[in-house]
Amino acid sequence: QVRLVESGGGLVQPGESLRLSCAASGRLFRVNSMGWYRQAPGKEREMAALSISGGITNYADSVKGRFTVTRYSTNNTVILQMNDLKPEDTAVYYCYATVNYSRYWGQGTQVTVSS
Repeated sequence: QVRLVESGGGLVQPGESLRLSCAASGRLFRVNSMGWYRQAPGKEREMAALSISGGITNYADSVKGRFTVTRYSTNNTVILQMNDLKPEDTAVYYCYATVNYSRYWGQGTQVTVSS
């Protein structure tokens, strides 16, 4: 099995930065992608940022230019650097990975942006 463990959520003010980390462990024969989804209250879960094999990254339009996803293949970790945070970024952020073409999720970490 594969386990994803997140860290780094919290409460920040608008305009501030926050960094989320996720470490994958277990049977990691082939990690196809790693990244982050998020779910705001009353909304569906959505992709925030993904790092796909080959160095390709995808971002939601709402976070482009503010968020940066970095994946470290050597130790199977993924970092989400979030800058210029806005109240609408408030959500539970879930680490996501596809390993051997199966999907895995972390337990989620709360990010709250409020003055």
